[in-house]
Amino acid sequence: MAWRLIGLVVILTALAWLFFLSIGIGARPIPLPEVWRALIDNDGSRNAIIVWQLRIPRTLLGLLVGIALGLSGAVMQALTRNPLAAPGLLGINAGAALMVVLAISMLGINSFPGYVWFALVGCGGAAALVYTLSGRSSSAVQQVRLVLAGAAITACLGAITGIITMSNSQTFDSYRFWIVGSLSNRTPEVAFQVLPFIAVGAMIAVGLGGRLNAVALGDDVGRSLGVKLGQTRALSFVAIALMCGGATAAAGPIGFVGLMVPHAVRLIVGPDWRWILPYCVGLGPVIVLASDILGRVVVPPGELEVGIVTAFIGAPVLLWLVIMGKDGSRK
Repeated sequence: MAWRLIGLVVILTALAWLFFLSIGIGARPIPLPEVWRALIDNDGSRNAIIVWQLRIPRTLLGLLVGIALGLSGAVMQALTRNPLAAPGLLGINAGAALMVVLAISMLGINSFPGYVWFALVGCGGAAALVYTLSGRSSSAVQQVRLVLAGAAITACLGAITGIITMSNSQTFDSYRFWIVGSLSNRTPEVAFQVLPFIAVGAMIAVGLGGRLNAVALGDDVGRSLGVKLGQTRALSFVAIALMCGGATAAAGPIGFVGLMVPHAVRLIVGPDWRWILPYCVGLGPVIVLASDILGRVVVPPGELEVGIVTAFIGAPVLLWLVIMGKDGSRK
């Protein structure tokens, strides 16, 4: 246990450093002493305005999105017992995308704060539909139905979204800035809008660690240990919908984080979900903030969106995890 605590402290320390680096790095670099001075005293200087109005909202949103995607990916993999499961598997991203497109094309909404509520409704509606279609049955059957229902809903909603964007170029022009997955140009209002959803989902998820350990042992063993399996699965689904819905609504679909983080954490702490979930709380935002910082420096004076950078990072990591065994040795 001691080494696991040390590992968690190391990850949180790295997260603290990335938090300050994210505030200091950008088109106008700000030295860390100046960052600290601006945080302590918002004196209205140019650096203070950049820190408080641009960098801090972006960094806080990256923190929230990283926590949400890392935790929701872990819970999704525990719920389905599928190590390749990711939050987008439940149709959440597709539901959010469709509602954003409808908000743009039918209501003329073109601001990120305006997108958030429509995206949240789309996420929740798609998740509820997938859960309803999966039905009530044995654990193994429900897991298969959950994946199949998610894939079917994703395909259907994606087709509708594609039809709308192909037939309306103005809608597509606005929609493409959201779909790429980005933390830039988000106001503090966006972070505050999704904070309650992500916070509630994260608290539910972290509290499920012991139950998920019992679920991993199988239905019969779980019931013998006194775990209410139906309630656990329902709470897991609610947590996934709240966290992934909030993150997707605010930043757009950001891939590979929910898939990559739980894999990396299991290589460190093993299969105990009571440790996997807290580690995901730390490692998820580490990946998101590091990707966002990298995107700001690789193509100056412009930047790459965080969704593009996580894909570049996540794809090689996923291939490595597939090639290597769980213990890090080649299969």
